Amino acid sequence: GGTALAVKADVADSNDIAAMIDTAISEYGSLDILVNNAGIMDSFEPVGEVTDENWERIFDVNTKGVMRAMRKAVNYWLENDKKGNIINVISTGGLNGAHAGVAYGASKHAVVALTKNTAFMYAQKNIRVNGIAPGAVATNISSGMTSVSELGMSRARLAHGVIPATGTSEDIGSVAVFLGSDDTAFVNGTIIVADGGWTSAF
Repeated sequence: GGTALAVKADVADSNDIAAMIDTAISEYGSLDILVNNAGIMDSFEPVGEVTDENWERIFDVNTKGVMRAMRKAVNYWLENDKKGNIINVISTGGLNGAHAGVAYGASKHAVVALTKNTAFMYAQKNIRVNGIAPGAVATNISSGMTSVSELGMSRARLAHGVIPATGTSEDIGSVAVFLGSDDTAFVNGTIIVADGGWTSAF
């Protein structure tokens, strides 16, 4: 019964992020909730194999894009004396070390810090920030992987071998809807793990 508007945006481009948020405000009159969901995977490279180019590419999307969208939203809410809600879709790779390569893991760990720091800094300004750490989910994120590291994959496979189930985008979306609701009005600065019990093993 609602309406949706698709806006093409490259989250590695700060101008696209600004246009995306400005469009939401102009079309719907306000911005209430920001969900940072865009992300790309590395090729499981450990630190000895990662290139500067791949490191920068991963951080441009997975970390800088999140920070820039958060900054834009937070300043909009502060300037207009509005309450706000940010939901960062992170990864169990942001809480653990062996779910992908070093660049992906580091980029997602950084978003955990972005989430917690921003939640604390603006807790008295009616701005909430929480994260979701999905485990294995059936998406196309692996489609961009090329020249997968043999060492990285062989090591990560040890952790992947105990994945109990693969989730759906709807499974993660349900958690986002929960965090976006007033039912979680007192939840701030936390990361909800949605992985079917995978990381309870370690």
